[in-house]
Amino acid sequence: MIRSAHRYLRRQFYLYWPRMSRLARITAYFAGLDLLLLLLWSASLLIRHGGSPSLAGWAKFLAYVTAVLLAALALRWLRRKVMWRLRNRLIVTYVFIGVIPVILLLCIGTITAYLFAWQFATYVVTTDIRNEVATLGALNERLAVRIAEHVSQGASLNEAVTRETGSRFPHRELTVWLNGKSATVPASAPPAPPPPGKERETRAVAIDGNRLVLRVADSVPTTKGSDLVVVASVPFNARLLERFGAGLGQMSLSLFSTKPPDQKTQRSGIQIGTARQQKGTQFAIGDEQLNTDSEHAPDAPASLKAGTLPPAVNRFDREITGASLLQVLDWKSGSSHTALLAVVTRPSRLYDRLFRTVGQTANVIIAVLVVIVILFGVIELLAIIIGIRLTRTMTRSVAALYGATQHINRGEFDQRIEIKSQDQLAALEGSFNSMTASLQRLMQEQKEKQRLENELVIAQEVQAQLFPRQTAEIPELELHGICRPARTVSGDYYDFLPLAEAGKVALAAGDVSGKGISAALLMATIHSAVRAYVLEESEVPAQAVHRAGAPGTALAYANGGLSPAAVMTLLNRQLYHSTPMEKYATLFFSTYDTRSGALSYCNAGHLAPLVLGTDGEIRRLEVGGTVVGLFDGMHYEETQVSLSPGDIFVAYSDGITEPENDFGEFGEQRLIDLVRESRTLPLARISELVMSAVLDWIGGAEQPDDMTLVLARPR
Repeated sequence: MIRSAHRYLRRQFYLYWPRMSRLARITAYFAGLDLLLLLLWSASLLIRHGGSPSLAGWAKFLAYVTAVLLAALALRWLRRKVMWRLRNRLIVTYVFIGVIPVILLLCIGTITAYLFAWQFATYVVTTDIRNEVATLGALNERLAVRIAEHVSQGASLNEAVTRETGSRFPHRELTVWLNGKSATVPASAPPAPPPPGKERETRAVAIDGNRLVLRVADSVPTTKGSDLVVVASVPFNARLLERFGAGLGQMSLSLFSTKPPDQKTQRSGIQIGTARQQKGTQFAIGDEQLNTDSEHAPDAPASLKAGTLPPAVNRFDREITGASLLQVLDWKSGSSHTALLAVVTRPSRLYDRLFRTVGQTANVIIAVLVVIVILFGVIELLAIIIGIRLTRTMTRSVAALYGATQHINRGEFDQRIEIKSQDQLAALEGSFNSMTASLQRLMQEQKEKQRLENELVIAQEVQAQLFPRQTAEIPELELHGICRPARTVSGDYYDFLPLAEAGKVALAAGDVSGKGISAALLMATIHSAVRAYVLEESEVPAQAVHRAGAPGTALAYANGGLSPAAVMTLLNRQLYHSTPMEKYATLFFSTYDTRSGALSYCNAGHLAPLVLGTDGEIRRLEVGGTVVGLFDGMHYEETQVSLSPGDIFVAYSDGITEPENDFGEFGEQRLIDLVRESRTLPLARISELVMSAVLDWIGGAEQPDDMTLVLARPR
């Protein structure tokens, strides 16, 4: 079992390890090393309690590294697999462009609204407190002026205070100071000391002993040369705090002190005290720890609480907690304390307080805001729908193009894409369809071309059978011929024909107008006609030769066979009536008698063959007539020349002498010089030298015409 599992794991390792990327190999290495360290650490637990701390540390470090590498591999896999499709990429793009900004805006709006509600809740309470203090200060300032007037008129301090206050301030405590004497209203109220410091006017939330009050103080000069100080106080209790909130929600005011902290109880953060806390309860803000048993406020309350949390209007009417710092004045010392004002409320109460002064317009504003939110939501929904539809059109076109390319890759060139839109992608699909149609047409043309090439190869093989495959076995005459086509098949013609009469052989060389397959077909026609005329030794009536206007009939029939002129006459008549008007051929036809060395010939418009004598004489065989097949009823002449042993007969086509380069044509003279210089060599070698010289003259250019060369040399 273990051996088979080992073989399986080793086989899987050798199968997948070479295919893994470098990052995957590094990740596997770190994961294996981390697993090894974990095993070692587990073994160390058996040796001592807690194991090896260093092994545990390295194992954790390698675990973190492996996790990072695995995350990188996951991202790479996500990019290669999930993000390979264009649709997925566009969806991710739309999410980042359209959805995420909306989510961020909603988050920012939510956070902003919460912060606004937080601040607005505390702003309402603190504003009411400041307004109450300001109102109390304004009343106190007027009261101080009136009491000062009474004192200036000679009234005693108590009389002046009683005359102005009476019972009009049931919840307000007054203390009037003049020359160190005080009077209080009501009389049972504890006298409040003058404001700390040298301020003439003071308006603040203050701590006086064990009481938290709203306190104002005003100083007014009198005619007696002393200042009259009036201090007004309103106890800051839960009932007053609830009036400030005006049904806003649950409120609490927590005090802090400035006594240095005890090191054993020092803490950080903000803690809100409750009414159940006793003296000595400590509060901390930052690194400054405060408590309620300071020397300046030994009996100050730890916290005030008022109000109740209103019920929720709907499921979205959640609790909102706001907090704000409020400065509290220590009336005896003049130092400043910090109080934390916390408000727990609901958005419905905040909006009710916000739009209270607007009246009926609040409903209109809320309705407008709701309409705007709905409108924005509809616009966002339409944007998402349009984006999805655009994505589908793009991905459909890309998927169609991808699928079509797979069909084309398999050779299915009839594949077409259905065009359903009128955009740039549709134009691309149309271009693809046009391209596939062109490819299909080109493939058909290629097949047709291949078929034609195969037929041309067959035609070349057939034409090669028409040329003499071996030289006629004539001991008295050495013969050689060669034809090099410019294309697959040639329009040039040459032939060696041993005649029925012993010791005679016919030599023919020709050039058909044009190139290619049409010229090759006409060449085959001439080949078959000449062989039919010569080899069958057809009898031609004398009157037929006379109608052709051929003198020397006795010469043409002296030996009982067709003369070269008669062959030209018959061939011209046949080609004229069986080929188009523009088709014709040049032809040189001759018969050679090995016993007498006489060469009878007729030249029908062909380049004049040459006879290079051993004495250096050059004879051109030009007697004959015009080309065959162009005009009807033409007259052809023939004549004889004698060939001596060693003379070289040279017949050639224009493909030998007319090729050009920068120095002009190859020319007849270069041909004559080559043959003359190598006249002692075998005729096959002479033909090879001539062909090589012509090809060197052309260089890298395309061969312009068929090249044919026929050589004969009497022995």
